[in-house]
Amino acid sequence: MKAKMIGRRDMLNILDGYDTGDITIGVLGSHSALDICSGAKSKGFRTLVICQRGREKTYSQYYKSIGDVGVVDETIVLDRFSDIAKPGIVKKLQDKNTIFVPHRSFEVYVGFDRIENEFSVPLFGTRSLLRAEERDAPRNQYYLMEKADIPFPKTYKSPDEIDQLVLVKVSEAERSYERAFFFASSPEEYYKRSRQLLSGGKITKDSLDNAVIEEYIVGAAVNFNYFYSPLEDRLELLGTDTRRQTNLEGILNLPAPQQLEVLKYIDVKTIEAGHIACTVKESLLEQIFELGEKLVKTSKKEYPPGIIGPFALQAAFKPGPPKETAVVFDISLRVQGSPGTRFTPYSGYLHKENLSVGERIGLEIKKAVKEDRLGDIIT
Repeated sequence: MKAKMIGRRDMLNILDGYDTGDITIGVLGSHSALDICSGAKSKGFRTLVICQRGREKTYSQYYKSIGDVGVVDETIVLDRFSDIAKPGIVKKLQDKNTIFVPHRSFEVYVGFDRIENEFSVPLFGTRSLLRAEERDAPRNQYYLMEKADIPFPKTYKSPDEIDQLVLVKVSEAERSYERAFFFASSPEEYYKRSRQLLSGGKITKDSLDNAVIEEYIVGAAVNFNYFYSPLEDRLELLGTDTRRQTNLEGILNLPAPQQLEVLKYIDVKTIEAGHIACTVKESLLEQIFELGEKLVKTSKKEYPPGIIGPFALQAAFKPGPPKETAVVFDISLRVQGSPGTRFTPYSGYLHKENLSVGERIGLEIKKAVKEDRLGDIIT
């Protein structure tokens, strides 16, 4: 029997039983938990981090709240992250008046089915929209971009159609949430490279069958980190950044002859290692805002109530002529992974101070509590 999906009305009923004067902000102990906790603390909320045993010291020791230092007030340590959806843990979170903030690790380790059907804790954001990030899901990010008229790379249904440089987006065999992406510029190169990865155990036949073959955009890569406020009905650009990926960064730092030599022995890895804050020309800001506005509008139609809070478009600027044009190659429909967002000036131009993603979330929840509108920002 198929599990019943947690509905918005279910969450509003749970929220009715909350003491809104004693809200706790909860988050899974990974990805961007410290940024979320720091922002929540700055706005006067208690913080709670759900940890997995063996990965808890960052939160239970190094950044634990003690007096005036630290940002993590409380931790709950579980054997597995996915245990967060067990009834006993859900009840603990509800008893603490918890509003939970989802991020990428929450999606990966808990899973969309459990988030949608078992984790009956009010989420900041739209629960049903999280799954749309996955490229193999119905009404996925490609569907949303097409509906929103957002430029995105050409995709190929078959490797035999490859007629330019492409990036094959395939998951690792050992860590399905990580990337074993590879480049190819012809069908022959695709088959040669995929055979090497299969024989080396780097990928599986299933992951290759579900891979996306996507035009590689040659341009400057920039992540647009947004925040949509339902309370203000306003789209904000919190900041822009770019990624550092291992071991791609190290390879690119080598002279060309050494790159060719090294690539005989190692595979290129595009696993994210960190982010660098970067700015964009002011002449590009209107284009960036228009892309965000299109996605917000489409999300309201396709996944009501639509985007709530933080989201990101990862894009590359093609040089033109006639002008630089952003082509979006990935979407994040929850907290972005870059705590460095605050080090670009865009939130400060609006709020008169630079805000981190966590601070902006805390500000929205604080306003919702004050105006008795928590129901407008949770699902």
